[in-house]
Amino acid sequence: MAWDPALYLKFGDERLRPGFELFARIGELPPGPLYELGCGTGVHARAMAARWPDRALSAIDRSREMLTKAAAEPAPIHWVEADIARWSAPAPGALIFSNATLQWLDEHERLLPHLLRQLAPGGILAVQMPRNFDQDSHRLMRETATQGPWAERLAPVLGSATVLRREPVMPPEAYYDLLAPLAADIDLWETDYLHVLTGGDAVLEWVRGTALRPLLEALAPGERASFVAAYGAKLRQAYPRRRDGKTLFPFRRLFLIARLG
Repeated sequence: MAWDPALYLKFGDERLRPGFELFARIGELPPGPLYELGCGTGVHARAMAARWPDRALSAIDRSREMLTKAAAEPAPIHWVEADIARWSAPAPGALIFSNATLQWLDEHERLLPHLLRQLAPGGILAVQMPRNFDQDSHRLMRETATQGPWAERLAPVLGSATVLRREPVMPPEAYYDLLAPLAADIDLWETDYLHVLTGGDAVLEWVRGTALRPLLEALAPGERASFVAAYGAKLRQAYPRRRDGKTLFPFRRLFLIARLG
């Protein structure tokens, strides 16, 4: 699936803020390299390089488009194009950081313990994932996909794209039970953001940059326009613009910091 860095960063402040809030909660690290999984355009990786300038830092992403944007300016960062679903650390890490990425992957029961085991003793796994998949933005996307002439074409996408499923991210307590046997300590919390978005069809523009992409790429151009029109009309009802022209977009995110014992 191709990514559009400019479209993703259209709401850059809102998308990047949770990662920086996760970043601020990371404490002391043991010796070892740093890794970011799903680095996108590299904003958080550059912050990591500035905070720990003496560490080797690898930033991994599957999207060549995102990595090209990330590497456009020189930085002491090793940019790596790879599938993080099958990633293993080349050397035990002091930190594995992942912001708004792991929700795209299956098998969290295997994946999260695997990532924790890629750390050096005392190393930290820091993860943020959306947990808003029951909200109207996603519910109406799935509803629209199952209706109309495109339903048969989109059925395989709904079944295979993890982020389009109803619960791609587990409840916080499930991650605690999963990681507690391996971790010296775990910090878990959720934050409900109320993003104040500007512009017409703001929520539609938001999801165009992320969750809507697999569906749009599966459609022919004519179908794509019809689908967006139908879905956009539902979103305008669910997220009406306020008197000042802004749109309020509720968004829940899960945060996890686990230190390997």
